[in-house]
Amino acid sequence: MSLPTQPISHLSTIELESYPHNSNNQSVLNNNNNNDILPTPSLPHAPTTLSPPASKAAKAKAKAKARTVIVITCVAVITGVNSFLNGALVVATPAIAKDLRLSVGVVLWPVTIQALTCGCTLLLAGSIADVVGSRHTYLVGNFLQTLTSLACGLAKSGVQLIVFRAFAGVAASLCLTSAVSIINDAFVPGRGRNLAFAAMGGGQPVGFGLGLTLGGVLTSSIGWEWGFYLSAIINGLVFALSMWQLPEGVGKVESVTLRRLGEEIDWVGALIISAALAMLSYVLAIVSTDSSVIHEPGNIALLTVALALLVAFVSWMHRQEKLRRAALIPNSLWKDKVFTSICINVFLVWGSFNAVEQFGNFFLQNIQELSALQAGLRLSPAIVTGVLANILVGLLVHRIRADWIVIFSLVLSWSSPLLMALIKPKATYWSFAFAAFLLNPIGADGLFTVSNLLITSRFPMKTQGLAGGVFQTTSQIGKSVGLALTTLVANDITAGSSSKDKEASPALMQGYRAAFWFLVAINSTSLCLSVWGLRRIGTVGRKQD
Repeated sequence: MSLPTQPISHLSTIELESYPHNSNNQSVLNNNNNNDILPTPSLPHAPTTLSPPASKAAKAKAKAKARTVIVITCVAVITGVNSFLNGALVVATPAIAKDLRLSVGVVLWPVTIQALTCGCTLLLAGSIADVVGSRHTYLVGNFLQTLTSLACGLAKSGVQLIVFRAFAGVAASLCLTSAVSIINDAFVPGRGRNLAFAAMGGGQPVGFGLGLTLGGVLTSSIGWEWGFYLSAIINGLVFALSMWQLPEGVGKVESVTLRRLGEEIDWVGALIISAALAMLSYVLAIVSTDSSVIHEPGNIALLTVALALLVAFVSWMHRQEKLRRAALIPNSLWKDKVFTSICINVFLVWGSFNAVEQFGNFFLQNIQELSALQAGLRLSPAIVTGVLANILVGLLVHRIRADWIVIFSLVLSWSSPLLMALIKPKATYWSFAFAAFLLNPIGADGLFTVSNLLITSRFPMKTQGLAGGVFQTTSQIGKSVGLALTTLVANDITAGSSSKDKEASPALMQGYRAAFWFLVAINSTSLCLSVWGLRRIGTVGRKQD
């Protein structure tokens, strides 16, 4: 996939060939050195117009600016809508469980299943985007996301909602990987691409924060279903805008043939790793509700097959590289310490971020007995810090060492679960919870822009979609696994509580406190890994001459 010869973010300045006249019959001459006003002959009937070349250049510049806005809007909004639903589900989970009569074992499945299926299909989606083109992949994913959002709102049972959310994850994988590829294709490395990735990352905290707030409002008034309906409407509008205005040249590839689809996509590798991740995540989700079920023959069999498939995947990657054929994730990539560190970091940090939000909501609703709306409003400070983190990183990443940015942002977010682990059930919002929710997204959102720039810089241009798939896979699977493990810790501690009523506040609080301490440990691991693995990586996102 080649970059455009004249990237939209680095157009040269257009100079006008004629100059406006002031009221004293003087023309204003602008140049690089001065703004002198020089006397000129009076031309009472000579209107100021652009010469044909200057007029064409001005139109081209305006068109390029419009294209820049459209590209950034499309990728930012589509990621924002996906995060909007995640935020809305956080505060709506208790109401959904009550209305659809979800058992304790599957209460969190509408939240986790989407991240699971998204993570399992991201690598394949990235490979497809590289072959058929990111624009076409993006449009298909956008359309499917519209349909699945509408279907979720119309769901009449827990099974229907979970199934539709699973398909929503597949749609999201097509959008996320192609969005990364579209940015890489539309912008050359430099400030423009940095800001584009920052806008894409900024769409996530904005969407998530709006989901928390509006989700609480909708759940408390007309119903949680309207969160899905609103998502479907926004997705539909973005799809129409993309069809009409997203430039044809963005993400364009050579003609697609069956031979290219067969040779340039590692179908076998995608099937092996997707099946392994699906089985592992399923077992984790089941075990998180009751750790004793791990001893059941069916779950033991699934876990064994999943581990065997992971070994088979590594062997298959070795074979593909040796034969110089398409490999989904070549084993040689993991020899790069920076690449490996950033992938593990994304996995850990996004898992912690998602779990802090979810269990923070449980604390507010189940311990402090607040409504969905009240809980959503208290979680909303994450919007501000999430947006600021993305903007600041986008502006500074090419000036400040990337390892310093990552470490500083992780130190701030590390304190979030620590504050929640120390909080008392009757503590005021401003004493602990406010600072915890304010700091929580900084690590995840600050890491987002740096990770995109680091990972994509280590992939050849023709596999930029796959690079996006690698990054997004680690974050999505991290969300699912992180929440599952945190739930396992909380449920085990609650089950072992001395309280007779396991659903009462004292028993629940013991589990929640243990969950937050577990998340402190995850953040500490990520911080140590960053100090070791990202040392002296320098600045990223510099303009290439």
